Amino acid sequence: MSTQTEAQLEKELIDQLVAADFKPVDIGNAEALKANLKTQLEKANGVTLTEREFESVLIKLEKGNIFDKSKRLKGKVDVTREDGSTDYLTLLFDDASKNHFQVTNQITIQGTYENRYDVTILVNGLPLIQIELKRRGIELAEAFNQIKRYDKHTYGAQGGLFNYVQLFVISNGVNTKYFSNNRELSFKQTFHWTDVENNKINALPQFAEAFLNQQHLTKMLSRYIVQNESGKFLMVLRPYQFYAVEAIVNQVKTNNSHGYIWHTTGSGKTLTSFKTAQILSTLEDVDRVVFVVDRKDLDYQTAKEFDAFLRGSVDSTGDTKSLLNQFLGSRPLPPKNMAKKAANTTGSSANDGEELPQVAEYAPIYSNKVNRINKLTITTIQKLNNLITKPRFKGQVEHLRQERVVFIFDECHRSQFGETHQNIVEFFEKAQLFGFTGTPIFADNATAKKMEGKGTQKRTTKDLFGERLHSYVIVDAIKDDNVLPFAIEYYGKLKHKNDGMDVDVSSIDVAEFFSSPKRIKQVCEHIIGIHSHKTKRKFNAMLCVASVPDLITYYDTFKALKEEGKHKLNIGTIFSYGVNEEEEFEGEVNVKGLAEANAQVLGKNKLHSRDKLDTYIEDYNQQFGTSYSAQDTDSFYNYYKDLSNRTKNGEVDILLVVNMFLTGFDAPGLNTIYVDKNLKYHGLVQAFSRTNRLNGTVKSHGNVMCYRNLKPQADEAFTLFSNKQPIEFIEVPDLNGLTEDFAKALEALKAIAPDVQSVDDLPDEDIQAGFIKQFRILMRLKNQLETFSDFDIETLGMSEQEFVDYASKYSDLARELKKGPADKESILADIDFELELLQRDEVNVSYIRHLLMTMFEESCDEAKEKKRQVIANLLATEPTLYSKRSLIEDFIEKSMQGLVQGAEFDEYIEEQKQKELSQIAEEEKLDAEKFSEMVTNIENGMSVDSLKSDDIAQLTTEKMTFRTRRTILPRITEKLKSFAATFIEGFH
Repeated sequence: MSTQTEAQLEKELIDQLVAADFKPVDIGNAEALKANLKTQLEKANGVTLTEREFESVLIKLEKGNIFDKSKRLKGKVDVTREDGSTDYLTLLFDDASKNHFQVTNQITIQGTYENRYDVTILVNGLPLIQIELKRRGIELAEAFNQIKRYDKHTYGAQGGLFNYVQLFVISNGVNTKYFSNNRELSFKQTFHWTDVENNKINALPQFAEAFLNQQHLTKMLSRYIVQNESGKFLMVLRPYQFYAVEAIVNQVKTNNSHGYIWHTTGSGKTLTSFKTAQILSTLEDVDRVVFVVDRKDLDYQTAKEFDAFLRGSVDSTGDTKSLLNQFLGSRPLPPKNMAKKAANTTGSSANDGEELPQVAEYAPIYSNKVNRINKLTITTIQKLNNLITKPRFKGQVEHLRQERVVFIFDECHRSQFGETHQNIVEFFEKAQLFGFTGTPIFADNATAKKMEGKGTQKRTTKDLFGERLHSYVIVDAIKDDNVLPFAIEYYGKLKHKNDGMDVDVSSIDVAEFFSSPKRIKQVCEHIIGIHSHKTKRKFNAMLCVASVPDLITYYDTFKALKEEGKHKLNIGTIFSYGVNEEEEFEGEVNVKGLAEANAQVLGKNKLHSRDKLDTYIEDYNQQFGTSYSAQDTDSFYNYYKDLSNRTKNGEVDILLVVNMFLTGFDAPGLNTIYVDKNLKYHGLVQAFSRTNRLNGTVKSHGNVMCYRNLKPQADEAFTLFSNKQPIEFIEVPDLNGLTEDFAKALEALKAIAPDVQSVDDLPDEDIQAGFIKQFRILMRLKNQLETFSDFDIETLGMSEQEFVDYASKYSDLARELKKGPADKESILADIDFELELLQRDEVNVSYIRHLLMTMFEESCDEAKEKKRQVIANLLATEPTLYSKRSLIEDFIEKSMQGLVQGAEFDEYIEEQKQKELSQIAEEEKLDAEKFSEMVTNIENGMSVDSLKSDDIAQLTTEKMTFRTRRTILPRITEKLKSFAATFIEGFH
């Protein structure tokens, strides 16, 4: 039976499109294309054009490059009539029913060479979607390369109408992808379409049904092609971005409920949120859209990225007064002639509640929809809170309470779990809130937060933002090649000096040990030794540490080693500092601009962290010829921006930080993070994710080098954020139970210290530690009780004043005990630290094996099922595990039924491998001994692809004719490949 030809594939696609109401049209060349365009533009706009008038339209359509033509497509083209009047032609409507869809094939264009295109979809006569097909078995990359060749040779020829193509589709019938018309794209930047659950739609008939229908194409062309203004190129949303935007827009159109989007870190959240904000700002019943970030640095970064998508679309407010002015509408207006131009080019789509055309700079402001101010604002949550709580601002915006304002929160978990959230929803009575986050807060990773008048509460992302509207988790992104996988290495071994016995790093959590200059110097020397290898001399790295004192030790150590000639790395750093801090650090006062009096007070060798930072900034100034300092806010902020840019550009080799830059910092050229601090849950994933942005083919994964034993925390974090069915509700204890617990805790506290003054008489450290522990229990219970409106501490045998007095004693005593006695024996005297690679994790079979073992160790069925779901998600989404999915799932099922033991995983795999070997040998009549020898060679590293036909032929025990050889040998080869993928690759 013959296989499907490319011509048959092409015919079947066209037949399917015609059945979906695309009008077939025969267009053989550029002249026929132009003639058809005239007919379709007249029909779509309800006009008749003379030949001269149409020629003037063609002249205007021909102007500009791909980027210019994409912008023109969303506006109108003016036509000067022969009677002197002016008409405006719409090229693309945002209402599918107003567009005229046609399909044709084999259009021939003569350019540098003659090219003939497979299938073209025309909208109102313009070629907007080009489809290139290859027969089954041919790689998609060939179709992609063919399009690149067409672009070079003919798309701009004979009037350049093919430069209006917005979307390309490539398919071999089995696999199908799409991408925007961007000459700089590589094949890695082509996308599969999926359903809303991120299941790929690969087969061409199913893709055509889901993607190439008129309603969807109209949305993609009018809404979801984005013009990047800074780079002058086109972008198209990926499916998960599309579904997220659609979900939010639908929510705003149909109800007043809030919601949040869970899209893993690094998956293009800025583009998704921009498109969401842009579309929402055009809806008739939305008064304004406010995009909220939680720090000034992100305010700057997000505004810059938004401005790249649509220059002039956003006002990023500089301070609270600026935000007030924008909310009140006192925005500088453009010249009247510019306003008139914008109004004339805006088009009718503004009346339809859809996206405003992006034609003139001021079109988003001056249209028949938006006639007072730009409706889209970026601001920080701090400035927004000031606006609605500070009396000098709040009184001026009282009239805005009833406005329908849609708030979009960037990384919604970071600053939204305090009273600010409540302030916003209480002030803007018709507000609708939507959050974006790569790492949501679930029940498992929620932490208690103090709420004004409400005690301490644990709240999830769902508690604040309502239902999750769309999910795209880390395993989805790795599977789709939208982010890179991680390679995580854990370093560090402790040895008792006397007996040489190994000590588990995780069992030693003493600040003195981790902050030891001797240990930090070892880590610095290790980083210097491996840095070139890890970054491939092409990328750069980040080093995150536990505290500012540790950072200072690290920086000074790197600096000393550089002066000794041990390395030539550029180390940059930044950190926040306290106003009234206690720590003092060794160092010279050699900072430009540091007041002489201040220097005298500090003395030569006593510097606070702010002064240390200024010395580091001065090092930076000398390195890069800049003049920043920490002496004023603006200079510090400008230093932050310059450091950020130089890190992204690769001029800084290692960026040394405590907390800054661990979230919201996207640097594709950064591929390694060195970690010497305790991280967990969302903080861990956010930090690790600084390394896994795509950047060419050389960057294959993100390197994570841990100098603390973070493996349990990493496993727990990736388990949590790979599970699409997390627990989002936190069980709240009842009032009666908490009251009883408080009474018991109070009784236990009074047994240790009957009154406040008796705390001073506690005889030794053990009893003092017991008091501290018991008071912590009491504090936690009180915080929980304060969430109930009818709670009164007086009824429980303690006054509020007495509690506060105990709290004062607790704070001072805890501080003293934390310091410890001056003569306390140092742990450093007993332990040596050795930098030895303990373990290296990748998401592969070994990682699955580890998760299986931890799953079987769980005593609770609910916990087992939770880990089973995580494993199922990994098997379904990690490409390297596809071939092993049924094998591993079968083992899990048998173990759940008690047919095998959890520890028998390797034995089970070996048993199934031998069964498969025997079956292949029997089915294909192979020499068992020779076949076994070949499999052993493959296990030892020989590639199946390197095998020749004669190598396979010598395995068979039956003679083959020339005809049968052509079918039998490829069949055996495919079985060998499948066997190797299932039982060998990833197991060794």
